[in-house]
Amino acid sequence: MRLSKKTDYALRAMFTLVEHYGGAPIPIRELARRNDVPKRFLEQIMLALKAQGWVDSVAGIRGGYLLSKNPAKITMGEIVRHFDGILAPIDCVSVTGYRRCTQESVCRFRRVFFDARNYVANLMDRSTLAEVAKGTPLSKQEIATDFMGGEGI
Repeated sequence: MRLSKKTDYALRAMFTLVEHYGGAPIPIRELARRNDVPKRFLEQIMLALKAQGWVDSVAGIRGGYLLSKNPAKITMGEIVRHFDGILAPIDCVSVTGYRRCTQESVCRFRRVFFDARNYVANLMDRSTLAEVAKGTPLSKQEIATDFMGGEGI
């Protein structure tokens, strides 16, 4: 699974709004600056988030964006699926993006991708914005030391 820039930027903005949940709206310019996102691209993303009912906008000099839904009621899976469509690593194990492969009946590795899809989907669907926001950022050292083997991951 690989996130698009749009999904990455949407998650960045959403977590900034989670940090300020219950507070004043955050102007689009400030959201863009804090998250290192091009403002024009973020405007499109925020409109999509608003259409889903996850954020609201407030007009005016003190306006901006804020969460319209409790962050404990929004999952990362919902956001990723909204922008990227599927969580499956290959088409032949996707529910919504399924495409038949000529090797399905004999493929030995397809099950591994199926299991990976299920693990990722379950994890993302259980991970609410509120829970994830309580965590700490991942360090570069953790990435290198917590992996149990294999290269190129």
